[in-house]
Amino acid sequence: MPAAGKSQRFRDKHYKKPFAVLDGRAVWLHSAEKFLNRDDVIQLILVIAPEDREDFDIKFSANVTILGIDVVEGGAERSDSVEKALSRVKAEADFVAIHDAARPCLADEWIETIFEAATRSGAALFGIPVTSTLKRGNSEGGKSPTVTETVDRSNLWEAQTPQVFRRDWLLDAYAQRGDIQATDDAQLVERADHPVTLIEGSPLNRKITTKQDLKLAGQILKILPKPKVAGTGNPFADDDLFR
Repeated sequence: MPAAGKSQRFRDKHYKKPFAVLDGRAVWLHSAEKFLNRDDVIQLILVIAPEDREDFDIKFSANVTILGIDVVEGGAERSDSVEKALSRVKAEADFVAIHDAARPCLADEWIETIFEAATRSGAALFGIPVTSTLKRGNSEGGKSPTVTETVDRSNLWEAQTPQVFRRDWLLDAYAQRGDIQATDDAQLVERADHPVTLIEGSPLNRKITTKQDLKLAGQILKILPKPKVAGTGNPFADDDLFR
């Protein structure tokens, strides 16, 4: 679960977006609990920036200990961070799911869907078909951008997470990465000639980038599909520990 970004567009002097408070708890904890409550998840690795380590430990060391989360310090870019986390994945794991820590509005049934799809095909990701008109802009010289072309949106998808891969495929993809800084992990798996299945996701599965996104996420949490089984496997779900 990558949480090592700089959060430049979030523009908050107190929090980076994964650590901002959403409905009484840190954003990353909302994301993490969806996986920790599953019997088929044997490990959760959270990747944080080295400069966040001291503050993270002060605020969340109890959560990490109680929930059994492994915390890894990331690298300069997303791919560097994920590669560091991959070196800590337990040997008995057959599949690896990668989910943005700043994407907290996730329903249990969606995780079930993407896990099943990856088990069948070897790799799967959620995506949303692009429906808006796409424009390519030119912003040279610091001026307002002007349109250089209208991009054909046919067969274009907006990628989401979770993205789930056979562990050997993902390790193979990262072994071939070189200096490439991919914007998502599926890009590297695709380059390694492994097929990746697209599963239509939900607009509710929104990544928090700005403070407006955080406000919207608070409303989305109220309307997410509810778990089929009542209750939670997390005995501290409503505790102040998660603030």
